[in-house]
This record gives sequence, C-alpha cells and structure tokens, in this order.
Amino acid sequence: MTNEKQPVTIKKYANRRLYNTGASTYVTLEDLAEMVKIGEDFVVFDAKSGDDITRSVLGQIIFEQEGKTGQNLLPIRFLRQLIRFYGDSMQMFVPSYLEFSIERLTKDSQKFRDQFEAAMSANPLAGPSRQMFQSMEEQARKNMAMFREALEMFSPFGAAAEAAKAARAPAQPSNELDEMRAQLTEMQKRIDGLVKKD
Repeated sequence: MTNEKQPVTIKKYANRRLYNTGASTYVTLEDLAEMVKIGEDFVVFDAKSGDDITRSVLGQIIFEQEGKTGQNLLPIRFLRQLIRFYGDSMQMFVPSYLEFSIERLTKDSQKFRDQFEAAMSANPLAGPSRQMFQSMEEQARKNMAMFREALEMFSPFGAAAEAAKAARAPAQPSNELDEMRAQLTEMQKRIDGLVKKD
C-alpha cells in the first residue's frame, strides 16, 4: 500500500461551477490556485463527459493570475516563443525541458530568496543583487546545457547526420557565409539577452 495522498477530485459543471468532491463544496478558480500554492493536488473532470480537463483549468488559473496587477510571471517574449513551438519538431521536448527547469528553480528557490533578501536589505544596485541575477543566469545556462545533452541522448545520430549533410552541401560563396555568421552572432546575442532578462 502506498501512503501517497490521492489528488482531490473537482467536477466542473455546465454552468461553469466547480465542485470539490473531497470537501463537498463549490470552489472558485481562486480556491484552486490556493490549493496549488499549499501543495494540494487535484484533478478536474467535466461532470457531463467525464473528460479530464485539469490542464485547461490550470491554464485558466494562470490566465487569471497573470491578469492581476503585479502578478505577471510569463514575459510576452516567452509566450510568443512558446507559441512558436506548437507544431514544431522540437515540440515534444519542450514540456520536459520546462518541467526540468521549473523543478530546478523550485529546488534552488530558497537560495534565490536568501540572495534576494540580502540584496534588498543592502543597496539594491550593489553587488549582492548583481550576484543574485548572475547566479540565476548561470542556472539558466546550466539548464540549457543539460537540455542540449538530453536532446543528443534522444537523437544520437542527429549530430552525425547534420555533419554529413553539411559535408555534402556545396560550398557557399564567402559573402553568404559571412552573412550567415552575422545572423548566428545576432541570434546568440538575443538568446543571451533573453537569459539575462528572464
């Protein structure tokens, strides 16, 4: 027998009301957000069809939280990039990467909180705040490196195939090659900028 607590079942009715079967009460999205914050898991089922609609309800909670003043966690640039992954060949890797990154952030959150408090108790523009953001940036870089390694593990022949493809391709004139290098440099700067801002 397992001691793991089973998630609470929430039923969503046609009138959009949510019913917590564990507490035998109607709840709101705000109530569900509080459940998430205290670590209480739940699953949401459509009362009529029985379909699991947990993902869409969690999405609604995020949408509501993002709508509150000062509650924005998802930068517009991130949302646009996320949308671009739908239908992309990388789509299948995005959820696992995001889960991995948020788990790492959760594990390191106390360290970040301590650094943030130390930075804010001193001059906010002083070294501790720079150090905190540098450590967050470093963590993001490590996450990206680990994700790239994981991708290579899933596709061991991917790098070899790309190298062979490049070797078979006809040589490009140097001005096109220079242009491509400039574009790659610009893309790297944008990626570095994203890591620094986020």
